[in-house]
Amino acid sequence: MFSLAASTLSRTSRRSMYGLSSRLFHASSVDLAKLNVEGLAEKVNLEGQNVLVRVDLNVPLSKEDEVTVTDDTRLRAIVPTTKFLLDKGANVILCSHFGRPKGQIIEKGKNGRLTPVVPHLKELLGKDVIKVDDCIGAEVEAAASKLSKGEVLLLENTRFHAGETKNDETLASGLGKLADYFIMDAFGTAHRAHSSTEGVTKHMKMSAAGYLLDKELKFLKGAVDSPVRPLCAIVGGAKVSTKIPVIESLIDKCDTILLGGGMIFTFYKALGYDIGKSIVENDIVGLAGELMKKAEEKGVKLILPTDVVVADKYNNSANSAVAKVDEISGEWMGLDIGPETLDTFAKEIEKSNTIVFNGPMGVFELSNFAKGTITVAELMAKATERGAITIVGGGDSVAAVNQAGLGDKVSHISTGGGASLELLEGKELPGVAALTEA
Repeated sequence: MFSLAASTLSRTSRRSMYGLSSRLFHASSVDLAKLNVEGLAEKVNLEGQNVLVRVDLNVPLSKEDEVTVTDDTRLRAIVPTTKFLLDKGANVILCSHFGRPKGQIIEKGKNGRLTPVVPHLKELLGKDVIKVDDCIGAEVEAAASKLSKGEVLLLENTRFHAGETKNDETLASGLGKLADYFIMDAFGTAHRAHSSTEGVTKHMKMSAAGYLLDKELKFLKGAVDSPVRPLCAIVGGAKVSTKIPVIESLIDKCDTILLGGGMIFTFYKALGYDIGKSIVENDIVGLAGELMKKAEEKGVKLILPTDVVVADKYNNSANSAVAKVDEISGEWMGLDIGPETLDTFAKEIEKSNTIVFNGPMGVFELSNFAKGTITVAELMAKATERGAITIVGGGDSVAAVNQAGLGDKVSHISTGGGASLELLEGKELPGVAALTEA
């Protein structure tokens, strides 16, 4: 059922406002019966074998020198798979993109060479890391062929080659010459059919999921396909257009969906409310109405905020107030969910045994309008304490949880933004589909 306590509109009048389009997005299923790294080790003696591992080394660099790694979270994330392979006597060849160099060779910075990560990898892995200045070609092949038992070779930024993002066969086959086995452990790029994520698998004897990818698939897919119910999804963000496929898919799977963020004003407009200067996607109003109708027909609680924090400017110095959703007008814009809504959300979260949180509840980057997002993060941690399965995905959601010091207080923090969304939609991820069947 659709729920909005402050609504004065009848069910009949609401339905008369449901939009012009009958178009809804439909998701496809994902097959998770894929080989993982431990399964590969059971099938093959990896001692002395070259194994190409696609990882995500996109770490932030200091703006002052453009070489100092300021957060090594993603580097630490690749350690379990890498160490497992090394313990099996394999030679590990790491490959990753770094930023968006768009086919150009850039010496340093966020789109540059991978050289800055080498010292951190050496420390984390406890062994030397050999670095080459390309990811394919005769010199790289020579370096790969010289590896002996348990060595680590780091390839250069794959996106120095323009063909990487086009799934270029030349690049894919070049990577395939370096190893007989492939491990996909970069969940954040698994939704892209690139040369180093999908194309390369065609040139390998077997391809498997690393620990990081395997964990993401089990948590995210398991949460929506075989959850411990009740299942609650908390979905936020500025634009409903980017979340429509996710919301539609979740309506088919969830017991309760809590909506927040800038997207709520598109729903309010579908209900006939004045939204003042709040963000709205006018071309999506009809689809927002259809989603509310679909939830009501399926008996799913789709809950919109009943109050919001409004401001007269988009900054921390703005005048602000709490308003019911039918009281917004003029120059006021909604920038966060209100206290009454947070009480409602707390009660729904308390009832749920599986909770997925994706997207901020307000303008999280402005501290005066971050309370909704931070409070939801705290509610997630509290739910974890009582035994609920809690999953956080999406950059701002993850940032909120970490900022609140609660990163280790939830069941799982997803490392993929777009990949998390597409998996929740039920889409097939090319980087997963290409792996060897278990």
